[in-house]
Amino acid sequence: MVPASAATCDRVKFDGNRYTVCTIDMTASNVRLFLRNEDGVPYAQFAALPDGVQIAMNAGMYHDDRRPVGHYIEDGETEMRVITNAGPGNFGLLPNGVLCLNETTAQVIETLRYVREAPTCTHATQSGPMLVIDGDLHPQFLIDSTSRKRRNGVGTSADGQTLYWAITDNAVTFHEFGRLFRDHLSVPQALFLDGSISRLYDPANGRNDAGAAMGPIIAVVE
Repeated sequence: MVPASAATCDRVKFDGNRYTVCTIDMTASNVRLFLRNEDGVPYAQFAALPDGVQIAMNAGMYHDDRRPVGHYIEDGETEMRVITNAGPGNFGLLPNGVLCLNETTAQVIETLRYVREAPTCTHATQSGPMLVIDGDLHPQFLIDSTSRKRRNGVGTSADGQTLYWAITDNAVTFHEFGRLFRDHLSVPQALFLDGSISRLYDPANGRNDAGAAMGPIIAVVE
């Protein structure tokens, strides 16, 4: 069983906004993606996940039938190719990126770099936009933006041994959300996952967000 200290979620106040941030020690945690059960049916809800899930969060954009919009790998099997072109919506606001998970490391990698380097990932999910790229905020984020929404995302330490999940507890701008990762969590790379459907499962703190059916889900499991 993963030690309790290896994956913990805490309430954070930063720059006038409220967040829940989960800090995961990749060297002592089993982190993976979930999309469908053995019968090919999308899990869609936290309650449908297998036993042993300690914390979980939605992990990328998806179509109405729960298929991932972008690149997706689960247990070493690729379901969806990498999407490199710009497009509508947040996903296509380049640069976007890929979260690549292995047994003891996690990396957020900008999409074109991911294609060039072709890392081996046991699990991977693509989303966008990037929030932080090599220590800088996404170039299209506006400090005076009025677009405030619920959001969630992930960031990774430079050595890949610490993974951060964050979900907003009030509506924020992209610029504010990016600053949480860059200035408070001090991560060099961070990736936006989704907006209004953002949800967190953290039973240790009595949290099990309800809402619409989800596509990919990231979880820490025993």
